[in-house]
Amino acid sequence: MTDPTSPNRFNEENATYTVRGTDKPDLEAGVAAIRNVVRTLPTRPGVYRMLDARGEVLYVGKARALRNRVTNYTQVSRLTKRLQRMVAQTRDMLIVTTNTEAEALLLEAQLIKRYRPPYNVLLRDDKSFPFILLREDHAFPRVQKHRGARRAKGQYYGPFASAGSVTRTLNALQKLFLLRSCSDSFFANRSRPCLLYQIKRCSAPCVGRIDADGYAELVGDAKDFLGGKSTKVQAKLGGLMSVAAERQDYELAAVYRDRLRALTFIQGTQTIHAEGLGDADIFALACKEGAMCIQAFFIRGGNNWGHRSFFPAHTNEVPEDEVLTSFLTQFYEEVPPPKQILLDRPLAEAALLGEALGERAGHRVILRVPQRGAHIRMIRQAKRNAEEALDRRLAETSTQHRNLRALAELFELEGPPERIEVYDNSHIMGTNSVGAMIVAGPEGFRKNAYRKFNIKRAETAPGDDFAMMREVLSRRFARLEKEDPDRSKGDWPSLLLIDGGKGQLSAVCEVLEDAGVHDVPVVAISKGPDRNAGREVFHLPGGRETTLPPNDPVLFYLQRLRDEAHRFAIGAHRTKRAKSFAANPLDEVPGIGPSRKRALLMHFGTARAVKGAALEDLEKAPGISKTMARGIYDYFHPRG
Repeated sequence: MTDPTSPNRFNEENATYTVRGTDKPDLEAGVAAIRNVVRTLPTRPGVYRMLDARGEVLYVGKARALRNRVTNYTQVSRLTKRLQRMVAQTRDMLIVTTNTEAEALLLEAQLIKRYRPPYNVLLRDDKSFPFILLREDHAFPRVQKHRGARRAKGQYYGPFASAGSVTRTLNALQKLFLLRSCSDSFFANRSRPCLLYQIKRCSAPCVGRIDADGYAELVGDAKDFLGGKSTKVQAKLGGLMSVAAERQDYELAAVYRDRLRALTFIQGTQTIHAEGLGDADIFALACKEGAMCIQAFFIRGGNNWGHRSFFPAHTNEVPEDEVLTSFLTQFYEEVPPPKQILLDRPLAEAALLGEALGERAGHRVILRVPQRGAHIRMIRQAKRNAEEALDRRLAETSTQHRNLRALAELFELEGPPERIEVYDNSHIMGTNSVGAMIVAGPEGFRKNAYRKFNIKRAETAPGDDFAMMREVLSRRFARLEKEDPDRSKGDWPSLLLIDGGKGQLSAVCEVLEDAGVHDVPVVAISKGPDRNAGREVFHLPGGRETTLPPNDPVLFYLQRLRDEAHRFAIGAHRTKRAKSFAANPLDEVPGIGPSRKRALLMHFGTARAVKGAALEDLEKAPGISKTMARGIYDYFHPRG
């Protein structure tokens, strides 16, 4: 069998079919394009992409027999309205053949994630999941939170539903197993125990308060617990506490007592009891008023690592089992699948999905629908959570639509805004200046569309809020004009909200005038008299101003948008400021790499000493030539 991770297992270049047409949707033209492709299609497994006249991907699908599957799109009377609209826009098709249907399923998930087509069911939550990492590249392994590519050597435990659940579990693990959480450099430079040792959350291996064998035993206990053997760990701690008490070593007995309490806390936070289940994920789907919610529980080693609700997009007229199948293929693009996946309903392609996920994971993956016992109770709880989350979502969406309609009436917009962009700046006395943009729409905040702007133009004076806003908006609209000139991608704003007053509003209006943009409404929000929340003044072009009653729901909504932009801007500024504190002046000197920087610091002691060194002293540093010494000296002492 072909290696499923091999980059060459798909032969895309061997089968590309192109039929050109017009931009206007035309059902007959779409069917004709598909029929031209069908004539040369093989009956092999593969993946097909529907493309519009501009080459944008409309839909990605997979098939056991490509010819049979694609032929179905030419039988218009049997298609749903959704698929008829897709066929009417189709002008091109791109075909990729694969060796097996399982490979086609994996490729389909990759392409959906890459192109995010409008006619595919999409997993909207694109955040990576956090894990607990127990590193194995140090004599005294470190336990830490990890998110992203799993390149570090060690044991990964998860996924966890949220960063908060990881943090809570890590805190309890530190109390229970006393494992270090500090970086290797911090560990290497300690001469006495840190505060974590004093509050009994670390065993202080950095200063020899525990030897390597004792620490290895703690690591083994942690692995047992994270691997689902919490009863074994509990019995061991209970025995050690009893022995210490019998010896009248009550301080040591109290330490074991506190660790037992930490273990009990972790066990008590399990919202569902999954003893004997091992590693498994549980999924249940709820559907109401055209919206769908999928609830996921993550069970690892018999421990419940939390749950999360997902609201897939583009689910209209799509059968529920097809939505769940598509969701699972995309979900496990980022998360390693467990050995068991429990579902609330049977799937037509369960066997195929299990085969594909097994190829990716390197072990057998079983998808099953529990019928009795404790497992069916877990499914029912997941189903109940999905229904409750969907009810909350629908209630929030209803309120959101009501606020957007009122917003359109307040600011005399053509209709409820589909994309609201809110801008704010943050700096301290003009240093580490950043601009921030957050995006909101009918579905709430679109955090994957947030952007931050490092203020970098020479003409933008430090601390000039108006100039900063001018730079941010000019860069934003210059990029929009370049990437989406015909406004077809949905990236153009329906409304701009500016955190500021008349000055910021004037700066933004100047940018829009220079860019030739006259149809994007702009509103600035200032805090009003005494900067009191609830007395905001809304500034509109032409000098118009308006206010809202203190208890108006639209005012609360606008405050929430403004506060979110403020939060994001301050966070970006703090991150930039923290980096500047750790920055080394030698990093900016041309020709100075890590080796020369290390040699200079070893010779002079500090970067400040290098900056103040005479030319003759620089020439004496090991590894520094006279030419390099002159370059360093001239960098720090520019000639007027």
